[in-house]
Amino acid sequence: MLTSQHRPVRFLIMALACLFIAMPAYVSAQDKATEIDSYLSKAHEFGYFNGTALVAENGDVIYKNGFGQANMDWQIPNKPDTKFRIGSITKQFVATMIMQLMEEGKIQLDNTIIDYLPDYRQDTGKKVTIHHLLNHTSGILPYTSIPGFWTDSTRNHYSKDYMIKHFHSNDLEFEPGSKFKYNNTGYYLLAVIIEKITGKSFEENLKERILKPAGMMNSGVDRNQRILEKRAQGYMKNINGYINEPYFYMPNALGAGDMYSTVHDLYLWDQALHADQLLSEKYKDRMFEPSIKAFGGHYAYGWLIDYEKLNESRDSVLTISHGGGINGFNTLILRLVKDKHLIVLFNNTGPTKLGEMGKSIINILYDRPYNPPKRSLAEKLAKTIAEKDLQAAIDQYHDLKKNHADKYDLSETELNRLGYRLLGQKKIDEAIQIFKLNVEAFPEAYNVYDSLGEAYMVKGNKELAVKNYAKSLQLNPDNSNAINMLAKINKSL
Repeated sequence: MLTSQHRPVRFLIMALACLFIAMPAYVSAQDKATEIDSYLSKAHEFGYFNGTALVAENGDVIYKNGFGQANMDWQIPNKPDTKFRIGSITKQFVATMIMQLMEEGKIQLDNTIIDYLPDYRQDTGKKVTIHHLLNHTSGILPYTSIPGFWTDSTRNHYSKDYMIKHFHSNDLEFEPGSKFKYNNTGYYLLAVIIEKITGKSFEENLKERILKPAGMMNSGVDRNQRILEKRAQGYMKNINGYINEPYFYMPNALGAGDMYSTVHDLYLWDQALHADQLLSEKYKDRMFEPSIKAFGGHYAYGWLIDYEKLNESRDSVLTISHGGGINGFNTLILRLVKDKHLIVLFNNTGPTKLGEMGKSIINILYDRPYNPPKRSLAEKLAKTIAEKDLQAAIDQYHDLKKNHADKYDLSETELNRLGYRLLGQKKIDEAIQIFKLNVEAFPEAYNVYDSLGEAYMVKGNKELAVKNYAKSLQLNPDNSNAINMLAKINKSL
């Protein structure tokens, strides 16, 4: 029999037992945060992460930090509240507003472009539906694929009417709905359609429908002329190091990619999507419904749905994600909705390996082995080219591949990235040599031939350009860039 004088002792023992049971979960979260920090610190040290990161486990933030500089001129560090351009992550906000309008009975997925934009080109506009725009199956030529757009048109201050007429009304590349092709034009048009239906600007809709309800006070549309507190500057890399991003007139991106945000605001976005405050369950399910194969998974509306295999396991986890890229910025939001985990990565030094980084962090969250960062081959060879010459870099590549493959990332993307840096600096012959080196290393990869074909086009050697584009197309019959370039070359002959 338990007497009153023994009860406090028993209660103390029980309380201590509960404490010890609870402690491992807390320590585990701390251990994971420490492991994530170690991983990202190495990624920063090796030259391919300069930005901010946030990781949540079971709905709670366990890690957030900044790496490198938000502004290199003033040596202002990146912090979790630094604002970044998020590029194509904007698309999921557009998709959510479309679904809100659908829930309000103001738009139908099977209605066409001309139902909402009656002045749009009639022959194609009556074929392309809202559904086609949302899941990148419209067949309209993407405006970011138009030759010269990135090097020239991005900086011009165009009106929406001009943009639609000259950049978003091209001939169809394929029958709408027949296949997937990632398309910024579709989301530009969707943003304009939202404006037409509501009578309010895209920015007003974004604030009223999503940002304010979700408490996202550090997000919005980016406008070049505005002063934006704690804004990160974007940078790119060439052989000699960092340079300022090329100017991009942000309204030209509109719903395809003109937002800014912070990693913490995207955590609030994730939390809002778990609740019903923005969309009812029915319309969220419709938004996240996989509709067509894309990028190794399936594309829904503004999101990629996929399963990520965990290392050394047969297990896999459902991921709902999207990346973003715009001059100087590379971003990723990765949601593991079943367990309410979240990974957000922002980088302000141009394209980098956020997808690989996200996969490693997933494995850390699930206590699985992960691939540690390796030193960047592109960075190493670029330094050698700048300090010595191309041949020294090629010799170094062969030495690293033979003797230090465990320390350096020798993937196809590394040489490809280096080749494009050279091409961007008009070092065409050097770029060709690097792309040829990539072909030798990865003879079964279609993209290495596509890149070499592009370099030969820049040099003016159409014969070798055709040869390499044709080889790329042989390896990947769906390579639309090779198809378009071969058609363009044949037309000019």
